Amino acid sequence: MILRFGYVSTALSLWEASPSRTLTFTNWKKLDENTCNEKLYAATEQNLRNTIRALHYNIAHGFHLYRMSSSLVPLATHPEVRWDYLTPFGHLFKEIGDLIKNSAMRVSFHPSQFTLFTSPKEPVTENSITDMIYHYNMLRAMEVHGDATINIHIGGAYGDKEAAISRFDHNFNKLNPSIRKQTTLENDDKTYTAEETLQVCEQHSLPFVFDYHHHLANPGNEEFADLLPRLYATWQETNKTPKFHLSSPRSATVFRAHAEYVDLDFALPFINTLKSFGQSADIMIEAKSKDKAALKLVEELSKVRGFKRIDGGTIMV
Repeated sequence: MILRFGYVSTALSLWEASPSRTLTFTNWKKLDENTCNEKLYAATEQNLRNTIRALHYNIAHGFHLYRMSSSLVPLATHPEVRWDYLTPFGHLFKEIGDLIKNSAMRVSFHPSQFTLFTSPKEPVTENSITDMIYHYNMLRAMEVHGDATINIHIGGAYGDKEAAISRFDHNFNKLNPSIRKQTTLENDDKTYTAEETLQVCEQHSLPFVFDYHHHLANPGNEEFADLLPRLYATWQETNKTPKFHLSSPRSATVFRAHAEYVDLDFALPFINTLKSFGQSADIMIEAKSKDKAALKLVEELSKVRGFKRIDGGTIMV
């Protein structure tokens, strides 16, 4: 079996390579129209070019898994700004897409926790739909919209999980079917357990992204190993390797926060459970040190008996 590892957004090993430069709405309001446009264009171009740099870095270092920044375009979804970011940067989006396709890299987006479909407030749902469209439009501009995914959480419970999930069922179906098809769901660290999230995935035929750290923080009644057959089944129609998230707690007292690196002893029970199951997996590292953390974990794992490193971000078991 093959375990591929990736990281989130910023290649820290590169100098000045953030793909998330921004312009706040407060500052935007203070500027004249020409200066607004200049700053929006400059930040967006820098973010897209830094994404291209990260992709080249990934190819060189053997990363086949990468989560792109959701902040590539400042103020793209703000109701008072919403500007045409696709036309002027079409060539850069296409360059990103060509790199992704030519390297067969698996990419995704992960909108913020405010993109959810359980709220009783209609404006929250409307904003969530707008945000999902924004992410999908970028994937479409890259011409990878039929392959890349957009990962979200179920959302809040608002004191009644059953009612909240019913709202999710209703509100999620307001999305364009093409966007729903590229959506994955992830268990969270406070509200919806892996079992609860898996049930919603099965209801909507959505692939399930299992987060091990979240599961330990919010375990429910099910063991990770017992969920694996159903978890893998949610990915069958996609013909993709199931995806997982892995991070370590910052400390025992600040358990939910992510540490700088992934502690091997913390990760090994998760890795060994996957090994026992015997099927390949793609694992997104969500540590603060990003690419450095992923490389360090792969290096450490390669020294464990039964694990062989075959490129920068890949282990053969």
